[in-house]
Amino acid sequence: MFRGVSFHTIDQKGRVIIPARFRGLIKDGGGDGIMLATMDKCLFGYTYDYWNIIEQNVLSISNKDERYRRLRRVFIGGAFDCSCDKQYRILIPPSLRDYAELEKEIVLVGVLKSFEVWSREKWDMENDKMKDDLIDEDVLKEISKLGL
Repeated sequence: MFRGVSFHTIDQKGRVIIPARFRGLIKDGGGDGIMLATMDKCLFGYTYDYWNIIEQNVLSISNKDERYRRLRRVFIGGAFDCSCDKQYRILIPPSLRDYAELEKEIVLVGVLKSFEVWSREKWDMENDKMKDDLIDEDVLKEISKLGL
């Protein structure tokens, strides 16, 4: 499982070093690379094996509903295969860098089955939102059910 937060920089070519603790998970997940997709103004990194499960799940939903066709079109159609080089860097395509507003400082966040790539600024804003969430009584009740 992907866990933990890492602070990194993205170079001028758009390359990012994958943290050492993620490398074995990526290799065990079907190869030396990841699939990157967009959501929530950040990028989601998936192993190839897990991405295949996502694609099969998306294929199983009805093609009749335009919302599901849009999901296929935007989420699946906008995903990129990012191979790791010898230094275990991935090249993030310009369209994904633009979407997530990745410039220099970035944050990689393990979220179990995948990891997220955030701009440092957006990550800090996300943390501030979490602080606000933690004063909401309904949120606190749900969190307590998790044993936290």
